[in-house]
Amino acid sequence: MNLKYDKFSKSSILGFAKKLEGKSLEEVCDKEVLVHNYAGKGNFGQVLEKFYFLYEPNSDAKADFEEAGLELKSSPLKRLKNNHYRAKERLVLNIINYEEVVHQTFETSALWKKNAHLLLVFYLHEKEKNILEYRIKFVDEWSFPALDLEIIKQDWQTIQNKILQGKAHELSEGDTFYLGAVTKGSKGGNPRRQPYAKELAKQRAYSLKQGYVNHIIASISNEPSLYGKLIPRLEHEQKLSIEAVVLSKFSYFYEKSIEEILESFSLQMNQKSKNFYANLTKAILGIALNKEIEEFEKANIVVKTVRLKANNLPKEDISFPVFSYEAIVDENWEDSQIKETIEQKFFFVFFQFEGQQLILKKVKFWNMPYLDIQEVQKVWKQTQSLVKNGNIVKLIKKDRQGKERRYTNFPSKKFNHVAHIRPHARNAKDTFPLPVQDKVTQAKEYTKHCFWLNNSYVRESIYEEKSV
Repeated sequence: MNLKYDKFSKSSILGFAKKLEGKSLEEVCDKEVLVHNYAGKGNFGQVLEKFYFLYEPNSDAKADFEEAGLELKSSPLKRLKNNHYRAKERLVLNIINYEEVVHQTFETSALWKKNAHLLLVFYLHEKEKNILEYRIKFVDEWSFPALDLEIIKQDWQTIQNKILQGKAHELSEGDTFYLGAVTKGSKGGNPRRQPYAKELAKQRAYSLKQGYVNHIIASISNEPSLYGKLIPRLEHEQKLSIEAVVLSKFSYFYEKSIEEILESFSLQMNQKSKNFYANLTKAILGIALNKEIEEFEKANIVVKTVRLKANNLPKEDISFPVFSYEAIVDENWEDSQIKETIEQKFFFVFFQFEGQQLILKKVKFWNMPYLDIQEVQKVWKQTQSLVKNGNIVKLIKKDRQGKERRYTNFPSKKFNHVAHIRPHARNAKDTFPLPVQDKVTQAKEYTKHCFWLNNSYVRESIYEEKSV
């Protein structure tokens, strides 16, 4: 087969790949592709490999262009209102072999051998089009900067350590910062054996988190930088983690009031503004207020500020984004919105009331333990069943003023100790459509609801739990 590039030359492969920019697969591939059934999800990469680069798609441990040391990866984009592009999803790399990874170092790992240098093809995903019509926007090579690579090495070590502990079945994307361990396979999870435990573990693959892929896109598309760095350079004699840097900066302000913290930076900020706590976090971390925290954005870290009462109980439960009733009935647990949300890494900032003042008590990086994720799954399953069967409302009562009040069957705090469902809307008229009409009210739409973490759970399992 006559290739139109030199498979031994990185520059030749990249030059040939660059011809894809601004084109669709049907414009650049042999017309033979049109008679094959490659229109399904995930097949963009297969068509690209087979009909443009002219090699058979495979799952080899070696890089796709082995002789040149390049691994080809394609990934979908979404376009924002400001016409910038962002990743539609994380970038999945190779499958984690639980039996083999425990005997590897990062430098000898299958991950590094295959993905040290990436050839990235980003295409715009548009619902109304099939994969052959998607427009390719960016093509470039990517090698990991030294700072990023150090964090990725630490992430890989975290994944390996969990497998060594016989906890491959407890792996979560929230365990790590840039490099994740995402479930890969069918609804059942393609169970795999692990070396140090009898329990089967779901098949997982290494992946670059969506936030990190956004950083790659911004870099290769030459977007102006919107980020400030926590770690501006790599100190070879002291390779600090993101967690260590953040905790060291915050610990200086423990037991200080908000007013004292602001005074130390000579800052005047409106404490009632929506972004006050986000800006206070940036100030403590040494990030300009008009910038985002680069390492947090890359790692998809969710920042939650919690105000505690004297008994350490949070003043409020912790809310998550509202869910669509129509979407939740079609979800399976592995791909559900709430599972993806709770498996992220969180950064909690705890303030406590002392009289009228709020005092900074502690901060903590946290991700939800495996057993607690299973508890949230029970809440999700019950909620899905209620919506699917039109059983949201239990009964309607009138209060003393004669106003009707609806009582729902949604899981309350009594359902389990981790999470519950309740409204998260401007008012009762702030609704989403229902896939099935509610039996009691005959309503075809219902007030927006979301998942909430119980404040008692936050106290006992996050604030009072000692960091390990």
